[in-house]
Amino acid sequence: MQRLRRLLRRSSARATERAFVAEGIKVVVAALDAGITIESLYVAAEGRDAPAVVAVVDRALGAGARVFDLGPGIMERVADTVTPQPLCAVIGELDIPIDELVAQPAGTTDASPSGRLLLVCVDVRDPGNLGAVIRSAAGAGADGVICCAGTADPFNPKTVRATAGAIFGLPIALSTSPREAFARIAEAGFRLVATTAHEGTDYAVADLSGDLALVLGNEASGLPADVLGSLGEWVTIPMAPGTESLNVAMTATVLCYEISRRRRLS
Repeated sequence: MQRLRRLLRRSSARATERAFVAEGIKVVVAALDAGITIESLYVAAEGRDAPAVVAVVDRALGAGARVFDLGPGIMERVADTVTPQPLCAVIGELDIPIDELVAQPAGTTDASPSGRLLLVCVDVRDPGNLGAVIRSAAGAGADGVICCAGTADPFNPKTVRATAGAIFGLPIALSTSPREAFARIAEAGFRLVATTAHEGTDYAVADLSGDLALVLGNEASGLPADVLGSLGEWVTIPMAPGTESLNVAMTATVLCYEISRRRRLS
């Protein structure tokens, strides 16, 4: 139980042990559906006999996972959620090297046959926002997400929950430096297009074709000044007078689905 608590609460433990925790029936089922190896499954006494829980336990056992039944009240003392889930799983971290991600051939998803689409998160701090970005990227058929230094841990339990299982089907890479990530992305033939609340090209008429890396910045301050010189193209979602910008996750959703729409029609 100490290991489970560490993995839930400390990003350093997740990085050291190369493992994270997925909480809840829906997320664990998504992992099993994706063929992800589950190291161990922890099952709360409360709801242990519920058919949905029994079904997940049986699948996990069949896939070779170790299953541990917890005593009454144990899960709520360990779990990250206010209302504890009936089960949680320990899974090995799924990130891949950035060079491997950018080298994937074009047309790897049905939604983007005319080019690859990556999302690059720079200083996106809120785990829920990052999870929503990953979920939208997966839903729109993007080819991967790159999380640069300063961005929330994609394997934070809040992030994993917010992806609703999408994290198991979308390649994710980590980068220590945004400028290093930009250089590798550009070398692989992607155009870097950054989002900005004002003064970018209206997304409705912007060139969003080809291999594209969509760069998203901090929720409050946008992209840091020290990376602006590495970016030459900017896109904006126009807002009605008297309103500010969209949330970063909503921005990602609008743009991902606009790109997906155009590529389906191409």
